[in-house]
Amino acid sequence: MVYDLSMISHLSGTIIYKDDKSLVVDVAGIGYKIFATGKTLDGGHEGKKIELWINQSVREDSLTLYGFVTKEDLDLFELLVSAVSGVGPKSALNILNVSSAQALRRAVSTGDTAHLTRVSGIGKKLADKIILELKGKLESEDGGLMPTDEADALEALKSLGFSHNAAREALEKVGDKVTDTGDRVKKALKILGK
Repeated sequence: MVYDLSMISHLSGTIIYKDDKSLVVDVAGIGYKIFATGKTLDGGHEGKKIELWINQSVREDSLTLYGFVTKEDLDLFELLVSAVSGVGPKSALNILNVSSAQALRRAVSTGDTAHLTRVSGIGKKLADKIILELKGKLESEDGGLMPTDEADALEALKSLGFSHNAAREALEKVGDKVTDTGDRVKKALKILGK
């Protein structure tokens, strides 16, 4: 059973520890363990000041914090958890690790389940359910790349050794006018200085 007893919605402090799934942020002498996306984790290092939008998940046996750099990512995370039965906080975080908010909107508006099945733990049936439940709840954006192309370009850059955050930022700078995945990767590599 999940209770909505959220008290923490935003934290600002210094990162005192970071691993591959979470970070600990010192706020006035109290260390908060916060689970986050690769984008958020790549953007911080120990000793760095950080501000995060927080989702506080309260269950019978645990209290867990999930942190996001932007309010848009937090809103999308909360929509995934609240609107789609079968998608809990960990699955929602995994979705946001693979997909930007823009790519998820396009996947939902075009019915692209293949984009969602790239996420660990999400099969075709759950991907169909996510698209069905989110249809009309996300503002759709016309035009641009299909989300699978964006995910392919992101994965290609990560396989070349770039961090999730750096790869995503470079692809955002390339923009949606370049539609070929190979061309997007080449342009992103120029931005990244390779």
